[in-house]
Amino acid sequence: MKLFIVLVLAFNVFAQKGLTVVAVGEAEVVKEKIVVEEIYKEGLIAKPDLDNAEKILEVVRNDFRFYSNYFSVQPKASALGDYESLNYDFYRQKEVNYVIRAKLRKIATQTQLEFRVLSSTESKVLANSALSLTGDYRALAHEISDLAYKAIVKKEPIFKHKIVFVSDANRKSGTKELYVMDFDGANVKQLTFHRGIVISPSVSPDGQQILYSLIDETKVKKSRNINLMLLDLRTMQTKSISRRKGINSGAVFTADGQSIILTLSHQGNAELYKMNLATRKLERLTKSGAPDVDPSITADGSLLTFLSARPGKPMIYTMNPSATENQVKRISYVGKFNATPRFSPDGKEIVFASWLDNRFDLFKINSDGSGLGRLTKDFGSNEDPDYSKDGQFIVFTSQRVISQSKALQNVYIMDTEGKILGSLTENFGKCISPRWLKSLKI
Repeated sequence: MKLFIVLVLAFNVFAQKGLTVVAVGEAEVVKEKIVVEEIYKEGLIAKPDLDNAEKILEVVRNDFRFYSNYFSVQPKASALGDYESLNYDFYRQKEVNYVIRAKLRKIATQTQLEFRVLSSTESKVLANSALSLTGDYRALAHEISDLAYKAIVKKEPIFKHKIVFVSDANRKSGTKELYVMDFDGANVKQLTFHRGIVISPSVSPDGQQILYSLIDETKVKKSRNINLMLLDLRTMQTKSISRRKGINSGAVFTADGQSIILTLSHQGNAELYKMNLATRKLERLTKSGAPDVDPSITADGSLLTFLSARPGKPMIYTMNPSATENQVKRISYVGKFNATPRFSPDGKEIVFASWLDNRFDLFKINSDGSGLGRLTKDFGSNEDPDYSKDGQFIVFTSQRVISQSKALQNVYIMDTEGKILGSLTENFGKCISPRWLKSLKI
């Protein structure tokens, strides 16, 4: 059994409502200062609507705190002057670069939340829109944050993305099921109900399907198999993809979503195969005397990374998935053994876990094997890393021992330099295998 170190977490988090990022001091870097003003009101507004609007704006402030390497979120400011005209000079004097302002107004029986994104340096409106104040207020907040970030940065943020993970939250049954939550830890929903053990989830490039392996606990032990399943998030229907004898696991989608790469052991040794999802035709990718498992592939499909025990212990290798076996290259030499290598969105880096000093810690390395860097140290035992879709964040799990009979394992989020922002789950069982899910309404 692994040995873990008890540590005190120095972050204030509110996982049931979503992670609140708490500033711990300004870094020595020029950041864009942004203010989310207090809300404007037009006409008579019911108190529940006003309360929801204020909650929305506070979530918007917290969303931008995640990008603390780029934005410095200023204390909320009172609504100044007329909604239509911003006093740009006032904010320029305070060195505030961007302002988000919002107004509540009643249109017939509907309450609308209008908002604007303004640049004080350019003295202009960057974006404006209006949303009906109905439905989940957090979803509305993330929509506003998403539009504002795109108007300012011209790139897609993580605000509308989700995280898939596995948990034994229903511990009495001894099962592990698949769950999904917002990027900040809010709105946790259960996706599978197998009453078995779900492992190794992987999300399709379009965010509409999830591969995972299932150990069916309803079967007698002798007949249990690790089967590969697919969940369609549009229909919430599951189907079996591979039930070959032995291991059917560690599957990931190719860039086009038409094929998968997985580990199979039906011919004896665990090897990597490519499978066409439509025809189920197999193409063998590796052939060695040691197990080859846990693949990850770049977005353009040009490079594959995986774990292999060829050196006598699991280490990270890369290969061209369309090339021959002799082009396999070992790139990791750190720790007693490695686990869960995952490519960054641009394919330039690989993040992974390594067993070192009686625990797992996270490292990243360039795809060619250069530039090894350590991301975690003295922060429990850390595993299962995965890059966000914009390449700015990494989710992972961290376990810390409470007593001989109790340990906590939660999902955490950090930036790619190793600054840990906090825990996304709390009191939700042992959480493993977090994976980013592209924006999709579930």
